[in-house]
Amino acid sequence: MAAVRRGARAGTRGRRRVHRPRRAGRGRPPRRLPLPRVGVAGGGDHARTRAVAATQRGARERAVGWRTGGPGRARHAPPVQRGVRRPEVAGRNLGAHLRRSQHGNNRTVVAVPSVVRHLRRVGRAARAEVGAFWRSRPVDADLVLYESFAGNGAAGNPEAIWRELLAADDQQHLRHVWALDAAALRTVGPVLRRARGTTVVLRGSNAYQRALATAGTLVNNATFPPSFSRRPEQRYLNTWHGTPLKRMGFDEPDGATASANTVRNLLAATHLLSQSPWMTETMYRRAYRLGGLATAEVLEVGYPRVDRQTGVDDARLRRHLRDSGVRIGTEPIVLYAPTWRGDRFADPEDRSAPMADLVDDVEAALRRRGIAATVLVKPHQVVARAARREPRLDGRLVPEDVPVNVLLGGAAVLVSDYSSIIVDWLATGKPVVLEADPDHGYEDTRGLYLSDGWPGPRCTTAAETAEAVAQALDGGIPTAHRDAYAAMRARLVPDDDGHAARRVVDVLFRDGVPDRGRVRTLTGDGRPSVLLHLGALRSNGITTAAVNLLPLLVDAGLDVTVTYDQAVRGAGVVNRARIDPRVRQLQRVGGMNGSKALHLGRRVAEHRAQARAHTDSPRLRGLWDEEWRRCFGGAHFDAVVDFSGYSPFWAELLLHAPGPVRRSIWLHNEMAAEVDREVDGKPRMRRSLRFVFGLYPQYDRAVSVSETLAVHNARSLAEYGSATHVAVPNAVAADRVRAAATAPVPPSPWRASLVDRVDGTTWFVAVGRLSPEKNHARLLRAFAVVHGEAPRTRLLVVGGGFLLPTLRALAVDLGIADVVVFTDAVDDAAPLVAAADCLVVSSDHEGQPMVILEAAALGKPVVTTAFASVADALPGGGAHVVPVTDAGLVSGMRAFLDGRVAAPTVDVVAYDADVVQTFIRTVLPGRTEGRRPALPGTGGQEAA
Repeated sequence: MAAVRRGARAGTRGRRRVHRPRRAGRGRPPRRLPLPRVGVAGGGDHARTRAVAATQRGARERAVGWRTGGPGRARHAPPVQRGVRRPEVAGRNLGAHLRRSQHGNNRTVVAVPSVVRHLRRVGRAARAEVGAFWRSRPVDADLVLYESFAGNGAAGNPEAIWRELLAADDQQHLRHVWALDAAALRTVGPVLRRARGTTVVLRGSNAYQRALATAGTLVNNATFPPSFSRRPEQRYLNTWHGTPLKRMGFDEPDGATASANTVRNLLAATHLLSQSPWMTETMYRRAYRLGGLATAEVLEVGYPRVDRQTGVDDARLRRHLRDSGVRIGTEPIVLYAPTWRGDRFADPEDRSAPMADLVDDVEAALRRRGIAATVLVKPHQVVARAARREPRLDGRLVPEDVPVNVLLGGAAVLVSDYSSIIVDWLATGKPVVLEADPDHGYEDTRGLYLSDGWPGPRCTTAAETAEAVAQALDGGIPTAHRDAYAAMRARLVPDDDGHAARRVVDVLFRDGVPDRGRVRTLTGDGRPSVLLHLGALRSNGITTAAVNLLPLLVDAGLDVTVTYDQAVRGAGVVNRARIDPRVRQLQRVGGMNGSKALHLGRRVAEHRAQARAHTDSPRLRGLWDEEWRRCFGGAHFDAVVDFSGYSPFWAELLLHAPGPVRRSIWLHNEMAAEVDREVDGKPRMRRSLRFVFGLYPQYDRAVSVSETLAVHNARSLAEYGSATHVAVPNAVAADRVRAAATAPVPPSPWRASLVDRVDGTTWFVAVGRLSPEKNHARLLRAFAVVHGEAPRTRLLVVGGGFLLPTLRALAVDLGIADVVVFTDAVDDAAPLVAAADCLVVSSDHEGQPMVILEAAALGKPVVTTAFASVADALPGGGAHVVPVTDAGLVSGMRAFLDGRVAAPTVDVVAYDADVVQTFIRTVLPGRTEGRRPALPGTGGQEAA
């Protein structure tokens, strides 16, 4: 088995030795920040942030120092240090052991994946300790940290603001730090270091963490990493990187996931930069739904990067282009700058050939008309590498070190499609030609914010584009588009007069008032705001209850936000798509900051059920307050709700929502009985739930899903302290349930029997996780009796869980395996319930089962065991309730077969309206209280 060998003299035998440059900070003390340097910045202005997954993966790999390759090889070897023996990583398919062999003085060490994972955890822990240390140090008000597109250069608005500060006589006391990735550190870094008072750091390094934690001012045109949490003493200006023409944020499919870290950064910012009021409303308020939530001041003062379009030294620009291999003379420049295409940013289409075709056609058309011009191509950064492989674009591609806005200032005509570069171009007053899809496919799939009033001709073929460019060079802006050009310019770049950077500095560093534009806030629309934590979005009753409730709350006039840990696969991905699109989703990304010692103290407190440690300990209180800011920035809500109610982490975190706020936690079941419920065969919630119970008194309301359940929970949990127990029933949302029920049942061997009833069978259906408290074993035993009496009966068991193999074996033992169907977990059981004849519930204990409410909405009869809160399971009754025994279930199914169990009649509209009003009265402050169950002996007082 091959492995990389290391030793005093070995390392080259049988394979090429790989060296890596030694990174700053390795093998020597961290360099102090900032160090004085001098120079100018470069870099393309319209580059985009690298894919988040690749960035996070790269950061993890840098912590280890190398990456694993295929079996028996290392893609990047760790740096060689004398006297130090390092384990070398081999393939991921090795056995779970370490194999060592001696070859003279050489030792070969093969590290298995578990060791690699351990090393990565050690690396993450080390970075966490470094970050925690620097966050404990004082903030330096004179230090400014800049980052552009995840460190891929020094460009855009941050670079323009940096230049303005360097030139300002009254800002010479400031010191500047640029965060760069490894590639930019080699190319742009040396230039930046020559600038007065400027130093550079490697993004993700210890020095970066120091600057990020201690700089008094932060400037970014994209996002800081998920671990970033702005300290209260810091100012954070997020400049963004262009006025959007294509849809973004929550306006994109699954936008909550793609924009999770973006929204988090925007909420953390103290200042947001906007190119125009249109951008403020379209992007910040609509696309990212920051209205009433973000506390940042919005600076509508123009874009500093556009300042660089004025006063361009044309001779210097052309000289630099020629020195970089671009074929250019003195003729006018036509710049072709299309956006990227494809379904995913990380996997764009290679459109190099069509780009080259268009360039050839435009140049040919210009030659036919006797017009001299040079066509240059500035592709989107994500496809720039592919463009460099196209031979016809050789000598036509704009180098990455030429700032885009400088190039815009030197060009005569712009050709683009849907890129925001068009907006910056409008400030030049020069003609633009728009390249549109013949079938409008991009517009239909991605979507645009502008549908008409374009500032130039829209061309669907290369020939049309070539002709339009020739006309633009010959006659400027076409007469037919001059009014639209002027209107769009006034709407999108009203304040780009070449002095936007000065206005930003006036507001941010001089506490002044801009001489043009305005500073505003993203005020809300007056609706009460509610934040609900939904749990892990598993396919269960809690998720269904939330999905049903949320649209009703929006209809009732609430500003609803939900939060949960981001999922990349599984039920969480499916179920977040079920959430009403009008609901704002804030997905939690990244992990909690703080030192490992502090987290150990947190876990010890949870282990010992010290429910008040998170507030009584100043250090733990600071830890939780910082996590709230990391997740939600400066957002304030009128009410926060732990709608899941099972997670100690979230139950503690929501208690740190800044006031004034009313905090509520939901109790979906007989919670004392849940303590011993088995998950995957083990009672995994004993310690965690008991800790959560101790948090109930710290919430303003402990909300059960029925009045009977609230009484039961108040009694059984009294030992954990005095909590205010109230009841808010689950909602039905019958329209959603009925719409979901129309979905087709997937093909299966039993589908014809269930859906088409080709064999005249009668189907009972049970829905729920396969865990002990649901007692499906009782159901199977009872059904075996009923099937013996009525052979044309069938049983459909919908749900997944660790008991599935046991229940299958029981069905075999009972002789009913051929008439019982186990579906495993499904995303939505409504189509199956609608296809069956009767719902059967066999549980030992429940809250208010959503499946009973949904069966009633679908007009299905219900047979259920008499769990403690069964009286509140359906409004006005309607379910056929039987004893919690095998015989009870047998009698209930017999009664249905005899025609003695009717479908419940429920006015679901009135019921849901009552549920919503009860929710509002209970959850929101200043409202009259909702249902408070009276306990025997309390004289009608609220449960305590």
